[in-house]
Amino acid sequence: MKKKIHVAVIFNEPTIETEEGRKYISENGKLEAMASRSRVVETSPKNAVDLSEIGVLEEREGVERVLQQSGYRTTLFNVNGDIKRLIEFLDEKQPDLIFNLCESVGNESIHEMHVAGIYELMGVPYTGAGAFALGTCLNKVRTKEILSYHKIATPRFALFKTIAEVNIDDLELNFPLIVKPSREDASVGIENASIVENIAALKKRIRYILQNYDQPALVEEYIEGRELNVAIIGNKRPIILPISEIDFSTLPDGYPRIVTYNAKWVEGTEEYDGTRGVCPADVPAEIEKKAKDIALKAYRIMGLRDYGRIDMRLDKKGQLFVLEVNPNPDISDTAGFARSARVYGLTPQEAISRIVEYALERTP
Repeated sequence: MKKKIHVAVIFNEPTIETEEGRKYISENGKLEAMASRSRVVETSPKNAVDLSEIGVLEEREGVERVLQQSGYRTTLFNVNGDIKRLIEFLDEKQPDLIFNLCESVGNESIHEMHVAGIYELMGVPYTGAGAFALGTCLNKVRTKEILSYHKIATPRFALFKTIAEVNIDDLELNFPLIVKPSREDASVGIENASIVENIAALKKRIRYILQNYDQPALVEEYIEGRELNVAIIGNKRPIILPISEIDFSTLPDGYPRIVTYNAKWVEGTEEYDGTRGVCPADVPAEIEKKAKDIALKAYRIMGLRDYGRIDMRLDKKGQLFVLEVNPNPDISDTAGFARSARVYGLTPQEAISRIVEYALERTP
């Protein structure tokens, strides 16, 4: 009998600060927050439960179920912030492949690339982008610099490491602007207040990012227009899936047309209820072709593998601007990637199976 391929599904459970110290979310009885998708409010954003990471806890079970149904032998492994345990696990179990769902360690997103680096150092193949690509895409400024070098339009920007650097006389950007953490993903740090119309609001928001996220603030010119998501699956002959659009039409008056953290993760909020994904996006054929061409170029330039998603803005003049390049995007049933895959003709189960197959093709 042929030996079953062993796939380890590796993730990291988020933690939360409590009166007794930092605990894993399941230890602290916060699993109900996963079901309700309501953010657990703590003293600051740094101490709040990140629902984008909680989503991985839901995602892991779906991935494991699909892999088992597809005939793979599976093991679920929670890093739990313990890198030594991870190394011991890989050394002992020696999986044939890792389905990589680890997005951070110790509440630090940058460690996503470091965990992938451990896989590489130990010679264990894994799904999705490599360590270098994960780190580069997390650095929003570096991503924008690389895209700009390759003639891919992205909103004009500035980076501020201190509030003293903000000077209206030197600011070469046009209001309105959007202010973000420079090294986060999943809309972390993006709120309605992220859109600013004047220098006073700009300084206030930059100060907020510096104090609460311990990283420079990225300030971009806000592109008024439609938001498009282009998902891609594959390597040698990538498949560009049907374009999805974020519909902001039911947002209340006065709410900026952006994908905030609430819009993406927190059910019951005005932003969540007022933004929905529509696929396929109703765009002219020439815009569709251009968006897909740009997405594929960005996918390859940034070193994405197996699957990814490129987010864009389409302004009123028909120009496309790349906002984000997302390696290893959310693949749960309700996510945008799965939505585009379904319209293409792939069930979420088939999409997951293909990701594994693409990764195995890269394995010597």
